[in-house]
Amino acid sequence: MLDYSEPVAKLIDEFKRLPGIGHKSAQRLAFYVLRRPEAEVEGFANALREVKQKILPCSNCNNLTDIDPCLYCSNPKRDRSVICIVEEPYNLVAVEKTRSFKGLYHILHGTLSPMRGIGPDELMLANLIPRLRPENNNGIEIREIIVATNPTTEGEATANYIARLLKPLGVMVTRIAMGMPVGSDLEFVDEVTMDRALANRHAI
Repeated sequence: MLDYSEPVAKLIDEFKRLPGIGHKSAQRLAFYVLRRPEAEVEGFANALREVKQKILPCSNCNNLTDIDPCLYCSNPKRDRSVICIVEEPYNLVAVEKTRSFKGLYHILHGTLSPMRGIGPDELMLANLIPRLRPENNNGIEIREIIVATNPTTEGEATANYIARLLKPLGVMVTRIAMGMPVGSDLEFVDEVTMDRALANRHAI
């Protein structure tokens, strides 16, 4: 096997850390970077630094944002009586694409997964319960929580846990209908399927 110089090998190793990137893809990315002009590479490096320095979780919904609260939480036109719970920030984008959901969001940043050692304490749930009190929600009472976790084993387990957590509080908890194949990811769902899944949600 060809030995690369240390800087190239280190770059390949760093690319391999990215999700879905194997050794061959990491090699291609590393050599693509080597072929680019220095100004382009510097711009790429600056973008990486800037996103780490300026992006933070919204104190209300945990969305990744450069302002706190985020654009969704601070928008007075959003329906503050409905909260849609999703796994990751990019799942929020999938729901927004439907243009039919006008409520607020809550991002968990993961799902329950005992196999990977992820329990309730590892999910961003601590700030959800306070949001249900009208005094923390511009005086508006929450009438529905929509659980829009992915239709996977972990997503289902997370949805069931959230339902058990919230039902004693008297809030209606619904689950999006499975208008998508089991095992798929919200990131790759088209607008029509996502819209139907939201419209056909049911109580859990």
